[in-house]
Amino acid sequence: MNIDFDVVLAAENIVGESAVWDDRHHKLCWVDIVGKAIHRLCPASNKHETWHFPDLITSIGLRADGGAVVGSKKSIALWDFGGPLRLAAEVEPELPGNRLNEGVLAPDGSFWVGTMQDNITADGTPLAMSAKTGRLYRYADGELRPVCDDRFGITNTLIWTGDGRLITADTEENAIYSYTLDRGHGWLGNRQTILSGFERGRPDGSCVDAEGFIWNCRVAGGGCVVRFAPDGRIDRVVELPCSWPTSCTFGGSGFETLFVTSARFTMSVEHLAANPNEGAVFAVEPGVSGLPANRFVDSMAKHTQDC
Repeated sequence: MNIDFDVVLAAENIVGESAVWDDRHHKLCWVDIVGKAIHRLCPASNKHETWHFPDLITSIGLRADGGAVVGSKKSIALWDFGGPLRLAAEVEPELPGNRLNEGVLAPDGSFWVGTMQDNITADGTPLAMSAKTGRLYRYADGELRPVCDDRFGITNTLIWTGDGRLITADTEENAIYSYTLDRGHGWLGNRQTILSGFERGRPDGSCVDAEGFIWNCRVAGGGCVVRFAPDGRIDRVVELPCSWPTSCTFGGSGFETLFVTSARFTMSVEHLAANPNEGAVFAVEPGVSGLPANRFVDSMAKHTQDC
């Protein structure tokens, strides 16, 4: 499906990810994982801010008190825009070969993160993966807990449905799953595959619209965003002028705009010269609206320390 788009920012992100709309300040936030940076853009004024860090930054979410919660390579941190990262929890210290990947806030204010075998070398080049060592975790009230025993290749997509399920993906498997969610204990069960083998790329980040449909970015050559129902039924495919769209979020005054980040990881100089939109941030008007981002309820902030 062809829909008009705008290049909001020619960001040249190596791996742009974790797009989230700050409806209080009307700004778009995202990270560049390999670029070790957090970005914030005001579309109305085109003011673009960037903060750089010494290690990978894998995800970002908004806090109820106005700051952010951030996933880095091996930890979860609290962050006030422009300040230092404050360590909240270490993740899998016993698995030095793993790193964090996806990180999204749940409706109850908890922060969910997924891990994976590290696929990035110290100099930012690709590293081959050899095992499915990823796992999903929930961080709330100062405590980090796994939410299931399943292992993943590359954890991506975290969507909570209105009927009490979690939808998540394994990028390596080109599969999207639905779990039942025990809200009392935060444990996942009864995994079902709802979308598998779709021929356009592989599943990366997602967001949900006001009608309950999920928008999933198709990375690794997919060049599109797919809208599908919670049961996996595909509703539409929206073409994008990039080959690696990575994450998306609804923003704007009425959440009518779909913002999409992208990546240029592993791409040749020749490909980038011929395809300058790789790594850019896009805005699409899909004809449906989204919802405000969930925010982190920070009940343990006094127990954090600077990273």
